[in-house]
Amino acid sequence: MIVRRSVPQDQDAVWEILEPVIRAGETYALARDLTRDDALSYWYDPGKRTFVAEEDGRVVGTYYLRANQAGGGDHVCNCGYVTRHDVRGRGVARQMCRHSLSEAAGAGFRAMQYNCVVSTNTGAIRLWKDLGFEIVGTLPGAFHHPTLGDVDAYVMYRRL
Repeated sequence: MIVRRSVPQDQDAVWEILEPVIRAGETYALARDLTRDDALSYWYDPGKRTFVAEEDGRVVGTYYLRANQAGGGDHVCNCGYVTRHDVRGRGVARQMCRHSLSEAAGAGFRAMQYNCVVSTNTGAIRLWKDLGFEIVGTLPGAFHHPTLGDVDAYVMYRRL
């Protein structure tokens, strides 16, 4: 598997990965009825660097990297990751996260922060902790899960 910078030709594959996650509404604070164009505009925002994970020529995951804040907070970055549903559990997210840590350090960021990790997303939480992230804050009831109602969200952080 390789992780590389995304090119415009990847957008159809990226949408195929993003759409089911957006529609499910269980892990990202995005409108569940977000259009393809709006979702891709969000994922490929000019302030973000977007990457894809590729296996045997097929895009199996995607992530973005951006500054978490402007000005005095621009030394901390933020990322979002999504993996194709049919390859979950095979290390794609782990490889993308490792890649993002390297890219972030190379870009001069000194830390990485995840702003809204949904508490019910236990697989992601376990992975991020395994890769050195800590829960530094709990936002009580900050995420409205479509079946569970209001659940906590975590802020997770790691120095680079």
